[in-house]
Amino acid sequence: MRRAWRVADVRAAEKTLMSQLPDGTLMQRAAAGLARRCALLLDQSGGVYGAQVLLLVGSGDNGGDTLYAGAALARRGAQVRALLLTPERVHLAGLAALRAAGGFTTRDLPVRSDLVLDGIVGIGASGGLRAPAAAIVRALPELRGRTGERALVVAVDVPSGVAVDTGDVPGEAVTADVTVTFGCLKPAHVVGPAAVRCGLVDLVDIGLEPVLVTDPAVRVPEAADLAAWWPRPGATSDKYTRGVVGLATGSAGYPGAALLSSSGALAGPAGMVRYAGSAHREVVRAHPSVVVASRVAEAGRVQAWVCGSGLGTGDDARTELRSVLATSLPVLLDADAITLLVGGEHAEDLRRDAPLVLTPHDGEFKRLAGEAPGADRAGAAARLAAWTNAVVLLKGDRTIVATPGGEIWANPTGTPALATAGTGDVLAGLLGSLLAAGLPPVRAAVMAAYVHGLAGRRAALDGPVTAPDVASALRPVLADLLG
Repeated sequence: MRRAWRVADVRAAEKTLMSQLPDGTLMQRAAAGLARRCALLLDQSGGVYGAQVLLLVGSGDNGGDTLYAGAALARRGAQVRALLLTPERVHLAGLAALRAAGGFTTRDLPVRSDLVLDGIVGIGASGGLRAPAAAIVRALPELRGRTGERALVVAVDVPSGVAVDTGDVPGEAVTADVTVTFGCLKPAHVVGPAAVRCGLVDLVDIGLEPVLVTDPAVRVPEAADLAAWWPRPGATSDKYTRGVVGLATGSAGYPGAALLSSSGALAGPAGMVRYAGSAHREVVRAHPSVVVASRVAEAGRVQAWVCGSGLGTGDDARTELRSVLATSLPVLLDADAITLLVGGEHAEDLRRDAPLVLTPHDGEFKRLAGEAPGADRAGAAARLAAWTNAVVLLKGDRTIVATPGGEIWANPTGTPALATAGTGDVLAGLLGSLLAAGLPPVRAAVMAAYVHGLAGRRAALDGPVTAPDVASALRPVLADLLG
């Protein structure tokens, strides 16, 4: 698992660490790691010696990190130019080090550059970039290196112009190929559109994590976590002990939702899938192992319910939703079930002790919360989770999972290929299977989003993606993941 901390927590930890070290130690550690990563990148395109390196240097410590890293590259034979955006507030010691190493300053963008270090602003900045920095950043894609390729852009700590604590991009901002960050990850590296601007994120250890005393703002699962958490049947397991998931999905108008949610559930760890709804004939024809009924009340014993995908919003759908919420079982509400919550008729039904998971996309989130997620998607998901006393899985390229207690996870495997009809139905079925297998709701949501994202990526290798493609990719993805 990776973890990301907000700026205030990072600043507090830096202050603690600096009080224990000689002056300038943290900056030297950061600059050494930054220079090392830049040298590795340059080695891939002809080496450090003779490479043209441009430093975009703002004020403060971020500019200092950039200048010291530039000095290290200059000592290895790179031709290093520093474009000072705020000469009156430049880090003087860093500038002196650069000049002593043979680097120099420039007032204009060069004709050629192999690598650009973005040290315009650091984690303390707010808002998009302003002139003249914005104009310089817009011109970066035109820079070419010695191989004729576009100049590589390396962001120092975070791409300049992104909102560090929320992952928003409020205006002009740098798009980096690589971001070298120091001490710990920040939310902008893992959530929102800022995460895309970061490119590959390389974390340099400067000794900060041991003095980070607060909980992380965002957690990010990794493949090893999924492999450790995924339920596996044992020698004495049977279909009931593995979990039985119930699906109240689909309708006469949307039978496909029933088929897709069943496909997702069958790929999960539960030992049995029960379907209850008007599409029962279609479901059993496509999936003979699914036990079907026409209504929730007739479905039989289950360990968790999935409700809402393609269910409709009429009286029959309301009856099924109430039946599901009346149980003492974990319940996942998706799509139409979320829409049915908006009117408030089910407010009493939501006052339940059993676990509840909501899986809205942005439009459903707005209908339920009264406003769109906005710039701070993680914060918005956490607020909705607290209000509904539910785990909220807010769908998107960087899907967010939030708990009522404020724990936030960001999924790293999302892909635009999943932005197509029916993929959410597959996700709901998979997540429901994990709930039925006994996983805590937050872990089930994190795991389902991760595997679903990998399936979307795998399906995209063969061309345009449909929801059945994603469902078909779940098993090979799990085979790879679980070994």
